[in-house]
Amino acid sequence: MRQSNKSNHARIQAIHPTLYRALLAAMLLCCASCMVGPKYQRPTAPPAPGYKELSPDFYKEMEGWKQAQPSDSLIKGKWWEMYNDPALNALEEQVAISNQNVLQAEAQFRAARAAVRVARAALFPTIGSAPAITNSRTASGGTAVIGSGGSVHSLFALPVEAAWTADIWGSVRRSIAASAATAQESFASLENARLLYQAELAQDYFQLHGLDGDYQLLDTTAKSYEKYLELTRNRYAGGIASEGDVAQAETQLDTTRAQLIDIGVQRAQFEHAIAILTGRAPSGFSIPMAPLKTPPPPVPAGVPSNLLERRPDIAAAERNVAAANEQIGIAMAAFYPNLTLSATGGLEASNISSWFTWPSRFWSLGPQLSETLFDAGKRRATVLEQQALYDATVAGYRQTVLTAFQQVEDNLAALHVLSNEAQAQDQAVKAAERSLRITTDQYKGGITSYLQVITNQSTALANERTAVDILTRRMTASVLLIEALGGGWDVSRLPSQEDLLSATAKPKKSKTQPPPTPPAP
Repeated sequence: MRQSNKSNHARIQAIHPTLYRALLAAMLLCCASCMVGPKYQRPTAPPAPGYKELSPDFYKEMEGWKQAQPSDSLIKGKWWEMYNDPALNALEEQVAISNQNVLQAEAQFRAARAAVRVARAALFPTIGSAPAITNSRTASGGTAVIGSGGSVHSLFALPVEAAWTADIWGSVRRSIAASAATAQESFASLENARLLYQAELAQDYFQLHGLDGDYQLLDTTAKSYEKYLELTRNRYAGGIASEGDVAQAETQLDTTRAQLIDIGVQRAQFEHAIAILTGRAPSGFSIPMAPLKTPPPPVPAGVPSNLLERRPDIAAAERNVAAANEQIGIAMAAFYPNLTLSATGGLEASNISSWFTWPSRFWSLGPQLSETLFDAGKRRATVLEQQALYDATVAGYRQTVLTAFQQVEDNLAALHVLSNEAQAQDQAVKAAERSLRITTDQYKGGITSYLQVITNQSTALANERTAVDILTRRMTASVLLIEALGGGWDVSRLPSQEDLLSATAKPKKSKTQPPPTPPAP
């Protein structure tokens, strides 16, 4: 027994130098490892020194607007609070915590964040075990015959296996970086979804209250037309007006009442859309009537260079480019050999009494170098494929930037033109009302026919509705401008790779408490 132990120690002492050399070689390879593939550089964006629509005359013509100072050149905080509407504020708060599309994007971000930790796991060895108890019977005389004599053997095994692939060429590290960039893109897409649905809610909200303005106008007009109808009937009873005048007055009144009823369809649709955006069932949701009264507040546009840092969709496109760049490096690393260190050890015995004794141990350790010698051009084609995909993401990034510039310019122009149009339309409304008053007095004096009164009534109503429509368009254009400017978001809110690798990292959520679960229909 002592001689057996001495021989075992001798074998271990003989094997240790080999073990040490293998481990030393692996450590040296890791220390000297390099990352193959292109180093990432953020793609250049189309230059834009300033916004075309922000001319010096812009602020002169925009009532209540002033040129932004360095301290107030960007949107800050909850942008919807700029409108000073408590009802809108309450609705907007629900989008981030109850909108199902936003919640879907948040879940997709959590999945992308977990994928980063999945990729990081490849840096570490994998260890596994497969304990087994095996009973086997050998046939007597080399032939298995039922009832013949044979022996039964038992094998008790408790193996432990470990394997580790050295990241010599940076393939694993690039996979981690690619997963992190994809998770950052997912986070930016989540923020973009929040902004998109918050802006959509604000647009629906202002269009709904724009319809309230139409309803109020038509309701007032209908009441005025009732008085005109009464006047015409009295004149007809006195033999002054004709029956045709009465019919025209009735037609004018009924047409206005029909338009008044028709508004209910559009208003209901906007109300239902707002309910869905806030995660509620339309059946239990309503918004009180409140016509628009005030023009939109000033929106600080900043400078185009800020736009690249403040739009979540631009940040998402840029992170797509970064992930595509890492994929090129991963494809190029396939041209180089892989080094894998594997080790196996454990206990193995033919009977349970000696299973956990020192002589029952076994182990093996050794490196393995693998290299693909021929693949019919597969690796080269893969590199070309990833390079083409990278070029596509760069083009997509630049197109996103150009589209962002266009959206800002479009809505700056819309606000500028609509502001001038509103001033001109106000003059048109006043002129139409004055013309109607004059024609009404002439009709009462018998100077003109009722047809002229109806014509001026239609003109006045059309101009008043146009004024309401312009105010609604100005409000929605201001919302679209805020959305085009990023809604106060900033690229510094993107989680870093360290944040994504942290098991406790969580996406930022609103502190507002969620509403009660909507009742089932």
